[in-house]
Order: sequence, then structure tokens, then C-alpha cells
Amino acid sequence: MKFGLQYDLRNPLESGRRTPDLYRETLDQIRLAEELGFDDIWLSEHHFVDDGYLPSLLPFAGAVAGQTKHINIGTNILLMPFHHPIRIAEDCAVVDNISDGRFMFGAAVGYRLEEFSTFGVNRKHRGSITEEAFEIIRLCWGEEEFDYVGKHFSFKGVRCTPKPAKKTGIPFWVGAHLGEAIRRAARLGDGLLGGGPAGRAAYVDALKEYGKDFENPRIASSGRFIFCSKEPEKDWSKLARHALYQMQRYAGWFSAAGESIFGEPPKDIPELEARGIYRVGTPEEIVEIIRQEHAAAPYERHFFFPIWPGVEVEMATRSVRLFAEEVIPVLKYL
Repeated sequence: MKFGLQYDLRNPLESGRRTPDLYRETLDQIRLAEELGFDDIWLSEHHFVDDGYLPSLLPFAGAVAGQTKHINIGTNILLMPFHHPIRIAEDCAVVDNISDGRFMFGAAVGYRLEEFSTFGVNRKHRGSITEEAFEIIRLCWGEEEFDYVGKHFSFKGVRCTPKPAKKTGIPFWVGAHLGEAIRRAARLGDGLLGGGPAGRAAYVDALKEYGKDFENPRIASSGRFIFCSKEPEKDWSKLARHALYQMQRYAGWFSAAGESIFGEPPKDIPELEARGIYRVGTPEEIVEIIRQEHAAAPYERHFFFPIWPGVEVEMATRSVRLFAEEVIPVLKYL
């Protein structure tokens, strides 16, 4: 199993922290993560959030590429309906060349109502827009000049440069949880980002249906929100309000969009604790959590958010270091 860290660069107003400082400290943590043996860095996208949720993944991915040497850098998730596919293909190829072939492209259809309305994108068309965009991006990364005629995009005589750094190209991951999105991931992607045990099992079934390699599925998943600690109770007392903030936002966004991935927003910390979504645990406890998640439906890459919104980066870095020293060695051959 490979291990990664996911970042959204959220900076709640009440934290009093300057955004440049958060960016700098996060890049410091990413360089340390590479030294500690993590395999992947994943970046998340959302727009119009008052805490500065990272709206522009690829500039930050370029910064990561320029400050690291070996670790993979991926988008998890780039929200495809809000971007022009040719521009995304070009920007991704640039990041891939900066990193000498370490970039991983991960995208999905999006869900937040505010984003669709503000960008002027019809949410009903998000699936077909994304499918066309995926086709165009692959054509852009190919060697031939191409024409394209679709429902949403049409071009003539397109040839994009630079190409991806390696002949094998850029890995193409698709974000999904259930239903048609899982089938889209199996049909159009090289791997699945996200999905609980049911979603991962459905993805394997869809690979079978489409005649793809279902015996060695490429799946990256996260399971619970975790924090590795030598003193779990003490650290949870400091982290709980940040976890509540994070889950109230995520659950609220999904619920407003008619998707019940997290249920209704938790009202308070006891309700959040009762759901079991977050776990601050010892290395031994975190090992068992990931073992159980993997046993329910296997996957090859595990990732988690090390910096919950508003948490001091120094505190999060202690968790990252402990995870690298006492969890990865136990699970890397899983």
C-alpha cells in the first residue's frame, strides 16, 4: 500500500493566520513528508468558501513540484465542469514536466450548488461535460493533431504542447462514491479516487463489465478522518472543534446538493463523536482502522487530511511524523 496526504489549504477567519504563512508552512510539511517516506500529495478544490479552500490546484501543484524530488503530486479532486479542458490539459502537462513525470490527474463532476450557479454551469449537464472534457484531455496529451465535435465542446486542428514528461503519460484518476459516477470512473479512468467499501466493490464490478483489469484495480481511498497521536484524548480535546467545523461544512454542502454521503450536519461535538467519522488514535489504533477499511474492500493507496481547518501546522506535523514512523512500516506491504 502507498500512503498520501491531502491538502485543501483552508484557513478559517477566526484562526488569525495569514494565508501566505499557511501556504509556506504547508509546503514545509510536504517536503518533510517526502523525507519521511510518504508516496503521494493530493490537492483538493472548491470555490467561494470564506475560509480560502484552495480554488486553484495547479499553481499549488507546481509549487509542490518545484520543492520536491520524488513524491507524486495529484489533484483530488479537480472539479472538471468549471474548467476548459484544453487549458487543463496544458496546465497539467506543464506541472508534469516540472515534476519530471510525477503528476497524477484526478477529476470529478462536482456537487456544490453555489459553484454551478456562480460559474453558470447547468448542474444537470455535469456528467456529459466531464465525459467530453476527459476525451479532449486525452487527445491533447496524444501526439496527433485532432478535431473534436461534441455537445459542449467543438474544436478543429488542435495540437497541444508540451506533452506529458513520460511516454506512459499522466495517470488518469476519476473521483466517485456511488452509482453512475462509479461506472464513469471504471469506463473512462485509470483508477478510482474515493468511495467507501460499497463504492470500491461497485467499481470492481464495473471494471468487469467493461472488460478491464478487475483483478488489480487501482483505487485510492481515505476512510475515516484520522489523526495519529501518542495522547489521543488530550489531542482530541484540541482538535474536536476543528473537526466539527470541517464536517458541518462538508455535510451541509452535500445535503444541500441532495447527496447524503455524510448525512445532515452534526449539531455538536457529541453528535460528531457518535458518528465515528473522525478518529484520533494511537499508531496501533490507526493501523487497525486502516486494516479494517482495506479488508472491507481492498485498495492500493491510502490518503488523509493531515491539517484540519484551523489546526496549527506544527501540531499536524507531529501526527504526520508519527504516522510515518509507526504506521507506514506496519502497513506498507498490505
